[in-house]
Amino acid sequence: MRHAKLAARAALSTVAVMAGFALAAPLALAASLAPASGVTVPPFTRSVLPNGTVLVVMPRKDVPLIAFTAIVRGGSVTDPATKPGIASITAGLLEKGAGARDAFAFADTVEGAGGSFSAAAGTEAIMVSGQFLARDQGLMVELLADALLRPRFAAGEFDSLRARRIEELKAAKDSDPSALIRVYGRRFLFGDHPYGSPASGSERSLATVTRDDVLAYYRDNFGADRLTLVFTGDVDARALTDAVTRAFAGWRRAAAPLPALTPAPRVTGRRVLLVDQPGAAQTHFWLANTGVARKFADRAPLDVVNTLYGGRFTSILNTELRIKSGLTYGAASGFVRGSVPGEFAIRSFTKTDSTGQAIDLALETLAGLHQKGVADDMLGSARAYVLGQFPLQLETGANWAAALAELELYGLDRSYIDGYGAGVEAVTPAAAKRVIGEAFPPVGDLAIVVIGDAAKIRDVVAKYGPVKELELAAPEWR
Repeated sequence: MRHAKLAARAALSTVAVMAGFALAAPLALAASLAPASGVTVPPFTRSVLPNGTVLVVMPRKDVPLIAFTAIVRGGSVTDPATKPGIASITAGLLEKGAGARDAFAFADTVEGAGGSFSAAAGTEAIMVSGQFLARDQGLMVELLADALLRPRFAAGEFDSLRARRIEELKAAKDSDPSALIRVYGRRFLFGDHPYGSPASGSERSLATVTRDDVLAYYRDNFGADRLTLVFTGDVDARALTDAVTRAFAGWRRAAAPLPALTPAPRVTGRRVLLVDQPGAAQTHFWLANTGVARKFADRAPLDVVNTLYGGRFTSILNTELRIKSGLTYGAASGFVRGSVPGEFAIRSFTKTDSTGQAIDLALETLAGLHQKGVADDMLGSARAYVLGQFPLQLETGANWAAALAELELYGLDRSYIDGYGAGVEAVTPAAAKRVIGEAFPPVGDLAIVVIGDAAKIRDVVAKYGPVKELELAAPEWR
């Protein structure tokens, strides 16, 4: 039996490697034939079951694999305000036993088929994804239906997962607190807005979560009307549709309505959160404000400008903070765009003694972006870079499953992908200037989060605005 499992895993690994080469060629051909070197969405079908479940199927016969992404709308924005982290715990338990299989049997079945299966909670959805050999299409649907419709939520698995998540948060604070700066940042920037609720929860909130809380969350937030299923690869489309219909058609609707999201206000002025890490040799900083939503009309100019400003190694931000001044090993910027505007953030780190110098320089680059914009010749370079990177994000069946699920989650049509290449090539200096003014925050309006030795940098960061302090060891994010 063990030899059979190893052989299956080896076969899937081989096929996965082949997939990288097999899918790259068609995409490269599509890029050469499509207008403006853009990638176009391959043919797919979309149907809605009577109970509201959305089914998307994209046949691709390149390799004998099927990838899937299932999204359950909700995610951390539906966590109770007093207990963030329930969605994440619920998602983690989906693969810890379902239907007739306990946690070991479920994992053993996936492994024995040479497949993969994972679940996680994001801000606006719980996502389940995986990949199986085409011959195991029936097993794949069975496991997915068990996980979503019949999770066990066993008491022992709940206790173990909750304890592990708490220890992981403590360990991150001890080993790499920079990995948590965005969690501190979003909590500080968005406050009580749902985007401020940390998907991970906190040490304190997780300690209060009970199995009954998870059962209540599942009842309220899981149901056919929240579900989208996307399958890509070597599928028998008719057989798959029939199997999914049989497996999911009888599922109930979620007991609670999906809450509406409203945009969070932008920060005016500056404010600072100083997270004290006594004895730290480095300072990590995060400068942010509310940005733009997923449906922002000027997406292509936004990506081109951010590439120039902080989205690649030769960006303005990294050039000033790393290449010219040597203050850091890396600096970057980016937008997180949801159903409503997420954050624009600048992120970097430096030695404790150069904290003020590095933050000042980051602020100068942002001020310079607003004052000078970007040079025309720089736009050409950024357009080429973005166009070169875009096809690499859609090389595999799993990439396409995730991309189509994203379109469904945010209510986007295929033009979001089909028209992207032409949009990038059409970016003009006027468009760049427009998005800088609309999307990039003024240098005087920022939420600033700093993790470092407060005793050494308290006076330094005070010049940026009113300071609130929090100990890194504290069991909450604010």
